[in-house]
Formats: sequence, C-alpha cells, structure tokens
Amino acid sequence: MSDLNRYIEKRSQRDEEFAKDFESGYESFKIGVLLKQARLDAGMTQEQIAEKLGTKKTAISRMENHAQDVRLSTIEKYVNAIGKKFSIRIA
Repeated sequence: MSDLNRYIEKRSQRDEEFAKDFESGYESFKIGVLLKQARLDAGMTQEQIAEKLGTKKTAISRMENHAQDVRLSTIEKYVNAIGKKFSIRIA
C-alpha cells in the first residue's frame, strides 16, 4: 500500500467528513486529470481546445482543475476536439 493510500485510510477512519466527501471529490479530480493528460498527449494547449469549442481558456482550465458538474456533452466535445473517442464505463 502506498503512503498516499495509508494516509487516506487513516484520515478516513478519524474524520467522518473527510471520508464522506473523499470519493466524490476524488472522482471529480480524476476526471480533470484524465482530460488534461489526454490534451497533453494530443500535443494541444488549453487555448487550442478553447478555440475549437468556442469558449475561453479559463473554461478549459476549470474543467481540468475543478471537473465538478461538467456535463457529459461538454466532456464529449472536449474529447472530440483532441481527436479522441469518449466512452463511459461503469464498474
């Protein structure tokens, strides 16, 4: 088990609020990280994505850094703009 996982486990055991909100916050964070990594892999800047989507760089930054409440249709447009396919998997 990694140090991070040990920390999360211990903190969750002693802090109910942290435990309650951790999973949803982590999933939002992970979506943003995946979007950013896909953009970087495509060799594109936030400005380039914003131009393709008809929005501002700040909107792209918010998606990548605070991916809460982003519509699936917006994620799909983002992913298509970098030349990738969007799919959802429920596990």
